[in-house]
Amino acid sequence: MNGPADTSDAMDGHAKGPLAGASAWIVSDGKAGHEALCLGVAEALGLAVTWKRIAPSGIWRTLAPWGPVAPRERFGAPGTPFAPPWPAVALAAGRTTTPYIRALKKEAGLKTFTVVMMDPRTGPGTADLFWVPEHDKRRGPNVIATLTAPHPFSPARLAEIRARPDPAIAALPAPRVAVLVGGPNERYAYPEPVVERLARAVRSLAALGAGLMITVSRRTPPPLVVALEAAVAGSGAIFWKGEGPNPYAAFLAHADAVLVTADSTNMAGEAAVTGKPIYVFEPEGGADKFRAFHAALRERGVTRPAPDTFTEIGTWSYRPLYAATAVADEIALRWQRRRAMLSGLT
Repeated sequence: MNGPADTSDAMDGHAKGPLAGASAWIVSDGKAGHEALCLGVAEALGLAVTWKRIAPSGIWRTLAPWGPVAPRERFGAPGTPFAPPWPAVALAAGRTTTPYIRALKKEAGLKTFTVVMMDPRTGPGTADLFWVPEHDKRRGPNVIATLTAPHPFSPARLAEIRARPDPAIAALPAPRVAVLVGGPNERYAYPEPVVERLARAVRSLAALGAGLMITVSRRTPPPLVVALEAAVAGSGAIFWKGEGPNPYAAFLAHADAVLVTADSTNMAGEAAVTGKPIYVFEPEGGADKFRAFHAALRERGVTRPAPDTFTEIGTWSYRPLYAATAVADEIALRWQRRRAMLSGLT
């Protein structure tokens, strides 16, 4: 498949095709965002996942993604974590996992369909298929590109959560607004005026009587957490700051609207599966890739810029975006072609 794929029609999230129940490895260095990319696709395929945790160090970590797996790991040898029987599918994301996928492709050959999520800046022979976001430049015959990233918050999963509402969320007044807060990164900054502006926007939502469901991330600076707590004091808002079970999926499932910070393309993409209004708050800074992503969401009618002060909460709708099924369908199609080819050789 050449070029980007439109995920607008990929809606099921519980699709079970020819790979349902097949074995799969997800190679992970522990980054939650990377794991979510792989898990979303694996669940859409109905794969039986075995996690392969890796922690390369020293020169072997430095050489990734171009270098080999450390010889001491004895990749492929009996009794090691990476030994036969080989899985039907293997997925990985991130620089340090790429040598393992390359090694697996060499050892397992056509027995394993290998997938790399995101561009590792290596050659096309590293894996059988690459997924990249549309705003990345990589294209090729074994590249699939989608606007939003794959994730495990499928429409079916959110529907199941709505069918069994959490009492605390059910008690919130309507409209319920999920507030998804990121934080500073290499492209965006949160100086004091930005913190005050976001707190003012959230305070205005509370003043409108919205039922607020707020979650912050590991990147959220403490002054912003404090400002948000003050902004919703006495409003009955649910505020998750990392303690106890993560209610993120429930927030998405029950939201009538979403406010998300622009520094997280993942959270904006996850919110886009809801089909509900999404307001994007712009911190200070930005970058071309982020601007292209958010511009594409606005053009599709998914998002609108967040005002500094809300005077109303919109009610627009759009066809939900869910990329995991589009990527899963491409994997299943290519895997079936390979199986047919191998059958013809026997």
